[in-house]
Amino acid sequence: MSDRESTLFGEVRRMVRTSGAVGGIAARVAGERFLGLKTDKSAHAEDLKRILGGLKGPMMKVAQFLSTVPDALPEEYAEQLATLQANAPPMGWSFVRRRMQGELGPGWEAKFRSFGKEAAAAASLGQVHKAELPDGTPVACKLQYPDMPSVVEADLRQLRLAMQLYQRMDTALDNGEVYQELRDRLREELDYLREASHQRLYGLMLADQPHVQVPKPIEDYCTTRLLTMTWLEGTPLVRRLEQDPPTEERQAYAEGLFRAWYRPFYRYGVIHGDPHLGNYQVRPDRQGINLFDFGTIRVFPPSFVGGVILLFEAVRDHDDEKAAEAYRIWGFRNLSKETMAVLNLWASFLYEPLVQDKVRPIQYSDDMSYGRKIAEQVHQGLKRTGGVKIPREFPLMDRAAVGLGSVFLRLRAEMNWHRLFMEMIEGLSEQAVAERQAKALAEAGVPAPMA
Repeated sequence: MSDRESTLFGEVRRMVRTSGAVGGIAARVAGERFLGLKTDKSAHAEDLKRILGGLKGPMMKVAQFLSTVPDALPEEYAEQLATLQANAPPMGWSFVRRRMQGELGPGWEAKFRSFGKEAAAAASLGQVHKAELPDGTPVACKLQYPDMPSVVEADLRQLRLAMQLYQRMDTALDNGEVYQELRDRLREELDYLREASHQRLYGLMLADQPHVQVPKPIEDYCTTRLLTMTWLEGTPLVRRLEQDPPTEERQAYAEGLFRAWYRPFYRYGVIHGDPHLGNYQVRPDRQGINLFDFGTIRVFPPSFVGGVILLFEAVRDHDDEKAAEAYRIWGFRNLSKETMAVLNLWASFLYEPLVQDKVRPIQYSDDMSYGRKIAEQVHQGLKRTGGVKIPREFPLMDRAAVGLGSVFLRLRAEMNWHRLFMEMIEGLSEQAVAERQAKALAEAGVPAPMA
């Protein structure tokens, strides 16, 4: 056995003994690849899904995120993790009462006309209770689960170990900056005052979009562990889709979601990093959508918006010089022509619906895992060309594109995506984005990002 294998064997044994689900799964994969141990990866993936599905949020959210980042985890695990939904056991009334007193003081109940003792919904890091303010305004109170900062840090340590081990198993992609991005965004998500500022920001950015509603935070009812916001009535989008709504309705939802995600990005340099079905509701009049969960928000420098548009132009014009400059702006460094050609496969997949000026589905294949299959082709190509370091600017943009694409597939939406996109970027300039961004962030009170 080589020194490298001996050292790795020691790491695997320690991980099996001391770490949890994700670390243990990574250890099994390492055992198979380096030590010749035969494992049933599909069974391990199902086991991992079952374990993570019962968590209160942090590792589940990590898993959902990584399931859309190319090759952050082995394919068998990513496919299972992509199906996870919130499944947290609710905290009892005694906990809720203590937490509310800790956040709003001993007389907290007098601040409400009524307060539901049972949780109305589970959030990623907490649970939601429906209540009424003294004037009768219905509100949602999102309470953070106990000890979440320490839970998040423990899960992040486990995740880092798992990703480092997988990196050693297969070096085509360096995901070190992906971990850093995930770490910073997840830590930010623990601060509900920051999320309240994000809600205000999205209210400003989408004020002229009547088909998208965002809850408003209630001043003096929010703390770092309590977020009180206006209650929005609606039906979960996934439930409405089970009723097979007419084409016109599905198209309207798709257009609303497209604008809800990409108007903030192209006009303000801001992206919502959590595009999964649990964050959308259909409004009672079925004329629009409610958008939720503003913990994972990424603010990009205005120059990055220009880089995203430049890569679109490169794909449209088959222009390698534009592509090289776009990748530089995105944060990729020292790309060879061969590596850039492989990355162009991924760029073509992402931008194809925007390039074609016609009504079409978001992708022609009905295969929900089609994106991952493209990613696997890219991964194999990168192995041949020496690999690449994924910049931290990449993950949330990629997650938005892949995550929204899967929602559009579920909606069976056929749109002229090109015209929607061109409307977004018409008359756009880096200076205009910078001015709008600075004004909106200041007005919403958004604190500086961790990175």
